[in-house]
Amino acid sequence: MRAAVIFGLGSYERDLRPFQQNVDATWVTGLPTSSSDVDAILIFGGDGTVHRHLPQLVRLQIPVLVVPCGSGNDFARALGFKRVQDSLNAWQTFSTSGENMRAVDLGVITPGGPSAAGGVNRYFCCVGGIGLDAEVARRANQLPRWLRGHGGYVASLPGAVFSYAPFPIRISIPVADSNRFSISSDKPAILAAFANTQSYGDGMRIAPNALFDDGLLDICVISDLNKFKLLCLFPTVYFGKHLQMPEVEYFRSDRLRLETEKPFPVYADGEYVCETPIDVSVAKAALKVIVPLARN
Repeated sequence: MRAAVIFGLGSYERDLRPFQQNVDATWVTGLPTSSSDVDAILIFGGDGTVHRHLPQLVRLQIPVLVVPCGSGNDFARALGFKRVQDSLNAWQTFSTSGENMRAVDLGVITPGGPSAAGGVNRYFCCVGGIGLDAEVARRANQLPRWLRGHGGYVASLPGAVFSYAPFPIRISIPVADSNRFSISSDKPAILAAFANTQSYGDGMRIAPNALFDDGLLDICVISDLNKFKLLCLFPTVYFGKHLQMPEVEYFRSDRLRLETEKPFPVYADGEYVCETPIDVSVAKAALKVIVPLARN
């Protein structure tokens, strides 16, 4: 067994030691250059650490084990890893049989929209979006790391809510069997999120019906709300109850086009990506991952 390890911010070699026990493996630090160099890659970190390495991970097609050690661990949670021990159990299974592996979808953001020439595609594993959630992510990223990992998203929410204004947004989805797009949403909104997995912000289930192996994105648009009602809405997002509100629009598509009157920052997996306009699509089965149990 040959394995590579990537340490995210706040992770150290001591975190690797339990994974080295009872496993006969040769270890290297950092991403390999070739898919033949190692048999697995372990990432100690959160969504941001995974996000930053996605282009290389897709190119290498080496099974990836995510160990939840970041300030936001929504991708690890989607894979079934709530604790480091869960990842350790999966690693021991993989090192013995290699059977607990599967391929999952990734989202793809293309900056510039349809008129862009040579735009660089950006992968994301969890959720991307614009509006209030992007502003909360921006504020949370400015907090000390310890606070980010202990409710930083929630702590950043009130200030963002009371300073944020709705903005005109247009979301278009493709028409079947054609190259045309139809407008699905065209109104002032507080946020628009496009999801490959159910949650972001370390547990906020913005897209409770999302699956990362169905070839589709779940899109959630929240229209204009008064500040108090908007602040009350966010606790319901942890349980997916916000979908019951009339101000929430929810639909699914394998592609979408997102445009605004003026450029707005786009965040994905808690990281800044680009500005609008953008096209968003799905890369089916783009990433190989190690999971808690073998799945057929």
